[in-house]
Amino acid sequence: MPYQRNRHSNYNKYNNNEISHQPPLDDVLSPPDTTLMVVVTFLVVIGLMAIFSAGAPKAMDLDLNPASFALKQLLYIVVGFFSLRFFMKTDYKKLRDWAVPFAWFVIAMLVLVDFTPLGVIVNGARRWIMLGPIQFQPSEMTKFAVILLLANAFYKDSVIFDSTKWSRYFVPILIMVFLVFKQPNLSMVILLFLTTVVMYFSIAGSIKYMIAGVVAMFSTVGATLLLFGQKLLHGYQMQRIQIWLNPNSDPYGAGYNIIQSLLAFAAGGFWGVGYGNSKQKLAWLPEGHTDFIFAVLAEELGFLGCFLVIGLFGTFIHRGIIISSRANDMFGKLLAIGITMSIGLQAFINMSVSSSLIPATGVPMPFISYGGTSVIVSLSMVGVLLNISKKRIKRIKHYDRQY
Repeated sequence: MPYQRNRHSNYNKYNNNEISHQPPLDDVLSPPDTTLMVVVTFLVVIGLMAIFSAGAPKAMDLDLNPASFALKQLLYIVVGFFSLRFFMKTDYKKLRDWAVPFAWFVIAMLVLVDFTPLGVIVNGARRWIMLGPIQFQPSEMTKFAVILLLANAFYKDSVIFDSTKWSRYFVPILIMVFLVFKQPNLSMVILLFLTTVVMYFSIAGSIKYMIAGVVAMFSTVGATLLLFGQKLLHGYQMQRIQIWLNPNSDPYGAGYNIIQSLLAFAAGGFWGVGYGNSKQKLAWLPEGHTDFIFAVLAEELGFLGCFLVIGLFGTFIHRGIIISSRANDMFGKLLAIGITMSIGLQAFINMSVSSSLIPATGVPMPFISYGGTSVIVSLSMVGVLLNISKKRIKRIKHYDRQY
């Protein structure tokens, strides 16, 4: 019995000692979403290859290196991945304090574009700003700014009619929308509107209200265009709608681009004509490395290539929705769904324009179309999404047991 008593005493002594020296729980982060990183990497690589193929003829016409567009895009991609890494390492909750200052910075850039000589007109639209050797498109930054403002406005509640929210969050959004529409950039305005609708209904809307809202939106927009379209829209915007309905009404003018894009789809067939072998990019399809790059991909890689790109964007949206559903707080959920749907909707709009599903717009395809501002902003938003995907878990620190 003495032995039993002593053994029990020693056990209690050790157990008490272990409990008294129990280390505190430590907050750690799991790795970011691997699938999302792989998908984005594939899209960027496909985009770089497509830009090299589609941009070479235009570069040679300008007496440039055939790979000049691809080399520039590679530089933008490097900058974008540094930005992605920065946002992936930065706690997304800190973005609450950055939202309003960043929005007013974007507004200042848009004012410089619209009202100063720094704004550059390309293809009849004043969308770019020139600062020495640097040229960028501030309207691309409005996507990130609007998402941040809406996440701040709705992460506590879904109330819209609140004076503080209007002065702090909604007024900057309206100013940005007005300045973007003035450029004119109606396609970006539509993208911002759709992103706003998705974010609002993701926090407050039921299915029946969502369906009613979408039906009401399309009915209102359709009726407005029929009654006041000529006054509200620029002439070329109304022309785009008319050409979309009947491209052959002006086959050598306004309908030329979409006709050549459809010919590229037809020539590609199921297997495609092979990488680098597109004929439409040589002299017939304008802007083949930007707005209509999906048509070049369709011709060279065929239905299988299109299916791959669509599948990658579908996987991106799927992972983004999962990340949003698993986020630990409502601010993270709103940020994740806003970023996911903004990039997903932009890709859908670009592919729909190339295939004549919707009227022509100037929206580039994320990660794939040539454009520095677009790829840098898109990769930055992906960095935020990857940061949200890091699950905060509890772990006990390792320690040496004392016997």
